[in-house]
Amino acid sequence: MTQVKVCGLGRREDARLAVELGASALGFVFWPQSPRAITPERVREITEGLPPFVSRVGVFVNESPAAIKETSERAGLTAVQLHGDEDASAYADLALPVIKALPVGETFTMSAVEDLPVRVTVLLDAHDPIRRGGTGRVIEWTVASAAARVRPIILSGGLTPENVKSAVAAVRPYAVDVSSGVEAAPGVKDEARLRAFFAALTQDS
Repeated sequence: MTQVKVCGLGRREDARLAVELGASALGFVFWPQSPRAITPERVREITEGLPPFVSRVGVFVNESPAAIKETSERAGLTAVQLHGDEDASAYADLALPVIKALPVGETFTMSAVEDLPVRVTVLLDAHDPIRRGGTGRVIEWTVASAAARVRPIILSGGLTPENVKSAVAAVRPYAVDVSSGVEAAPGVKDEARLRAFFAALTQDS
C-alpha cells in the first residue's frame, strides 16, 4: 500500500487510530497562525508509547534552523517539513530528514523539483500563501505525475476517501498526505472518514 502521512493531528486518539490503520507518519503543525497549531509538549503527550518506526513530522513555516532544531528536540520529532518560502539547502545541517513542500500553481516549474537537494523529500501541495496547507484544494495530478517520474514525491492537496484511490493511480506517488479530507474540525479527525481513507487505498480495482 502507498505510504500515508496523516497531518494536522491534535488528539491522541486520532494519532493512535492512524497508526492502527497503517499510517507510516504523523504530522504536527507548529505554525502559530494555523488552526491546527500545536505545542511541542502536546506532541510529546500524543505520541508517547506509539511505535518507534512511525515518523513524527513537524510542519514549519519560515522558521530558522535553530528554532526548528529546538522545537524538534522538545517534541521528539523524527522528521521536519518545510512548508513556507524556505531555501531547503539552508537547512542542510539539521540532523533530521527534511521534507520540502512545493506549491503547485500557475508558476510551478519542474526545475523546482529537480533543483532540491537529493536528501530532501518533495511534497506537492496546493498553492496558498495564506493558509499554507490544509486547504482541501486538489492539485493538478498530471503535473504531480510528471514530478513523480523525476523523483519520489509525497502527494498532498485535497485528498479524501473519495478521490485518493484515483489520485494514487494517476500520480503513482511514494506517499500521500491527508489532513482536512479526514477532519471533523481543524485538528480533530473524523473516525469514519479516516477509516474510509485507508480502506480506499486497499480496495481492489
